[in-house]
Amino acid sequence: MTPFIRLHPQDDVLIARSQLLGGTTVEDITARGLIPPGHKIATHAIAQGAPVRRYNQIIGFASRPIAAGEHVHTHNLDMGPDKGDFDRDYAFGADVKPEPAPREATFMGIRRADGRVATRNYIGILSSVNCSATAARAIADHFSRQIRPQALADFPNVDGVVALTHGTGCGMATQGLGMQILERTLAGYATHANFAAVLVVGLGCEANQINAWLAHSSLREGDSLRVFNIQDTGGTAKTVAKGIALVEAMLPAANAVKREPCSAAHITIGLQCGGSDGYSGISANPALGAAVDLLVAHGGTAILSETPEIYGAEHLLTRRAVTREVGEKLIERIRWWERYTQANDGEMNNNPSPGNKAGGLTTILEKSLGAVAKGGTSNLRAVYEYAEPVTAHGFVYMDTPGYDPVSATGQVAGGANLICFTTGRGSAYGCAPSPSLKSSTNSALWRKQEDDMDINCGEIIDGTASIAEMGQRIFERVLATASGAPTKSELHGYGQNEFVPWQVGAVM
Repeated sequence: MTPFIRLHPQDDVLIARSQLLGGTTVEDITARGLIPPGHKIATHAIAQGAPVRRYNQIIGFASRPIAAGEHVHTHNLDMGPDKGDFDRDYAFGADVKPEPAPREATFMGIRRADGRVATRNYIGILSSVNCSATAARAIADHFSRQIRPQALADFPNVDGVVALTHGTGCGMATQGLGMQILERTLAGYATHANFAAVLVVGLGCEANQINAWLAHSSLREGDSLRVFNIQDTGGTAKTVAKGIALVEAMLPAANAVKREPCSAAHITIGLQCGGSDGYSGISANPALGAAVDLLVAHGGTAILSETPEIYGAEHLLTRRAVTREVGEKLIERIRWWERYTQANDGEMNNNPSPGNKAGGLTTILEKSLGAVAKGGTSNLRAVYEYAEPVTAHGFVYMDTPGYDPVSATGQVAGGANLICFTTGRGSAYGCAPSPSLKSSTNSALWRKQEDDMDINCGEIIDGTASIAEMGQRIFERVLATASGAPTKSELHGYGQNEFVPWQVGAVM
């Protein structure tokens, strides 16, 4: 293997496979100083103000002259004077391709009475407002296998009782966008296939009134959805006791399930990347994209999100939009984010994070070009707003922030029954009620943090596996996980604290 990775013949930079010392020469390029792993080295002299390309796409502009062999990073590359506002050819639908030949695969799923298929079987305790979070957690703790090992001994088919609480629900406009998003999110979880039953606990005087939420969400109480308030029940102790009794009544029906062969078309994956590095767009993300193409061919669905992290690469998605309307809806969400960040005295290039930059990413354009690789090459069939129910099959997009817990929360609310999460820095993350598969972008991370990672995509960088081979492995692991095989994050108990609805608007 060569010390550098060349991604495209027209690129202005190469990527270091490992740390390179000054004086290392490859392809007539001599490194000028230390080049960290995953970072960029200039293939030729670049004039100040000139665009710099990786993946044969612009990732920024030289902020000063760059010599051949020089380290290219934040000290000499930025978004340019126009902050990345350069022409991008959206070419709506130009790259739409024929649908793949249908393929068949099965997993051992849990079929609900309405025909939906679950990958897990939980009972959920949701809070309408932060004020009821403590009571909700106390109810779930009564059934925790970590706290009381025999708590669910008589209900082996129930994966657990989890409390999903949050920090909002009041101090907000009752008719505003923030409330609409919170209501959509809670409704998505309350009706999620991976929940056999749900209990919603409120305070009583909050802005997010449970009765109003039920009406706006077209929901009603029943055996699998129970709601009540602390103030109506008579305080915290009585609320916890009532909640425990209600869950105990739900457990027999929740336990009366069995796994059976189900089509892979019932799998909906939320695509996430966090703690990205210079290898993310070379190994784990395109490997996940290859798995997505396989899932789509089998009739399944994959949701790409994190709108601030596709910024500058959105034209690669609009070209795959099945209609102009789908592509234009994506661009409208991009424009909303430009207005939103400007109104809050920010800019889209506030991302990448310090950890991303330490891993070799310099601008949001570079990060985005690697991030969209998670979406594979399939046609873009639909664009959804945050936490909207995903009804289309195939590759779709949901508008979310880039912050992983918030983004994945929206995807799960939309119906994702599994999360695939790539990381180059070692993000610690899990998700309830949907299992989360973690893939490392490099082998050094795998060796250091193997008890958090499920798949090592660093083999692609090492030259021991191809993107297609790794994509097949990920797809097979998706089927196994959907069938009940535990992920590393599940074994560690992640999932309850990672429920973070997107909070938009003024806190009053």
